[in-house]
Amino acid sequence: MAPSDSTILILGETGTGKELIARAIHKRSKRADRAFIGVNCAAIPPSLIASELFGHEKGAFTGATHRRLGRFESANGGTIFLDEIGDLPAEIQIALLRVLQEREIERVGGNTAIPVDVRILAATHRDLNTLVAEGRFREDLLYRLNVVPIDVPPLRDRVDDIPLLVEYFIDRFGKRGGKKLKTIDKKSLKALQSYAWPGNVRELQNVIERGYPQRRRDARDG
Repeated sequence: MAPSDSTILILGETGTGKELIARAIHKRSKRADRAFIGVNCAAIPPSLIASELFGHEKGAFTGATHRRLGRFESANGGTIFLDEIGDLPAEIQIALLRVLQEREIERVGGNTAIPVDVRILAATHRDLNTLVAEGRFREDLLYRLNVVPIDVPPLRDRVDDIPLLVEYFIDRFGKRGGKKLKTIDKKSLKALQSYAWPGNVRELQNVIERGYPQRRRDARDG
């Protein structure tokens, strides 16, 4: 789906690599030479998210001393990645629905529709159908976002990927630390594959990074 301009909804637990998938889609798209703008919707205070996404005009609110472009305008011609889309406030869901339908935004404090040419990729670890049933997420917005769903399985369901990931992380941290290790022993690898990894790939990465300095100390100690 990368070469298309279809909206994609990436689903999966925290730490499964949803943003990496979004970046891979962008890099293989016809928009690859334009901006990729990532937004963590859960990390922005509700009072600021409209301004962050759509920008604001000078004087729109206290402290708005100049016009500011939002993330959608910054991503114009490229891709915007809306992570944790399930945490969007209701009023922002309405505004986003308009962007998907009309391909235009309105800055906070403005009254002019601004066309935007942006491909939208969204992601969440939440069950959006449950949120719709609870009245916390708009059903029409879900339909607009869920054009192409990609379900990313948790690491515990793809243990055959663990050796490859371990090899990649060892090489990555080795280059950073100035010492290259080829692999780890089979017993350690088997232990890694038998663990449930509630934090998924991110947790595996952290474990390898924590273990790497210890290996370097052992090597110095002879």
